[in-house]
Amino acid sequence: MKRVFLDANVLFTAAHNPKGKAAFVVELASAGAFKLFTSGYAYEEASRNLIAKYPDSLIDFYRLMKSITVVPVIHPSADCPDVLPAKDAPIFAAAVHCRATFLLTGDIKHFGPLMNQPELCGGMIVQTVSEFLNSLLLK
Repeated sequence: MKRVFLDANVLFTAAHNPKGKAAFVVELASAGAFKLFTSGYAYEEASRNLIAKYPDSLIDFYRLMKSITVVPVIHPSADCPDVLPAKDAPIFAAAVHCRATFLLTGDIKHFGPLMNQPELCGGMIVQTVSEFLNSLLLK
């Protein structure tokens, strides 16, 4: 079964836009299509940003989180790709720690060099939500 790790920006988007693609990924997981994970680090970042920008979306956020396993904050190891800035390394490390097969993020600026490059990520595939959904359609 696919193990999908969600970055903070995907959690934020799923809560803020409950009819969008990120929320659809959570719905698919709830139906048993794959298992979802995030980290305490991503959870806190998404929560903080929702409180600041869209506090009315917190109800949706907490509802979505019932379908997502939260793993502890993991300190990055030497296996973390050098292209990632320090603030994103804990996301990558947590995804590796929970044995994610996919890491979904909207952060193309920082994760872009790793996107669809599993050979650079220990076999894990880093994708946007759209890329991930498209890959499901192709199978």
